[in-house]
Amino acid sequence: MLVLYSIAILGFIVRKIGILNENTNDVLTQLILYITLPALILFSLDIPFSVTIIKEFLWLISMSIYILGISIFLAMWMRRRSRLPKKQKSVYEGLIIFGNQGFIGYAVCFILLGEQGIVYLTMFNLCYLILIWTYGIYLFNQNEETISWKNIFLNPGFLSTLIGLIIFLLPVSWPDMVSKSLESVGKTTVLLSMMMMIGSLLANIKYKDFFLLMKNSYLWKMALTKLLLIPLLLLPFTAIYVPFPLLVIAVLVSSMPSAPTISLYSQKYGADTYFASLGVLLTTLLCIITIPFLYIIVNLINS
Repeated sequence: MLVLYSIAILGFIVRKIGILNENTNDVLTQLILYITLPALILFSLDIPFSVTIIKEFLWLISMSIYILGISIFLAMWMRRRSRLPKKQKSVYEGLIIFGNQGFIGYAVCFILLGEQGIVYLTMFNLCYLILIWTYGIYLFNQNEETISWKNIFLNPGFLSTLIGLIIFLLPVSWPDMVSKSLESVGKTTVLLSMMMMIGSLLANIKYKDFFLLMKNSYLWKMALTKLLLIPLLLLPFTAIYVPFPLLVIAVLVSSMPSAPTISLYSQKYGADTYFASLGVLLTTLLCIITIPFLYIIVNLINS
């Protein structure tokens, strides 16, 4: 978390002193959405698939579908009850549903279970990746008179997820040169997204507006729902004896802070980008406390 925030602070500083200009965010948005993030997806899904992990795969997919369904229902209900401006409603819903599972999630899972944790996370993320590149885009287009289905289904994120899923399921892998290229390009996503969405974008917010938005009760309701309520709803799976490593990965990954991708969508589709960035910032700060807390809870229940 400290490393991620040091990158964000760097983005804030270089925007404030003028190294990055006002057009930077638009350029970086296109670069992340169309190049670096699809490369990260293609690299992450290139893992061996064998008969021995089918059972674990089914457990993880089941928990993923379950928690994503609950998240969508809760987010839709909270959005309808809110009195937020039109440009913030889609952002509000997206912040609740979609977490930073690809960046912080990988770090946490690797610390806990090493490379096996990355394999479990990749399986758990399959439904999430498809959803964020389809339903996530739909959230920002649903109020339009004509929904662009081309944007929803024929976008680099969705297509790269489908290709990655094929690679995952079939007994094939990327050639070594392609894999290393995808890894090198994909890993820049973390740097670019943190510099742009948390650093550069927040540098454009006036201090008065920042403190005003941080007093917004909806941001705090969203944060508590995303970081605590939703992951705790996975605990009933302990009653059906889900293996502990699978359960702890599912709970902690579901408790990740809101995804910077929502800020990217806000930037691209004309929603409230500042509101999105503050939502990502708040949940990312609070998860330093909530992730260890949830880990302790799962351990206590398991023992």
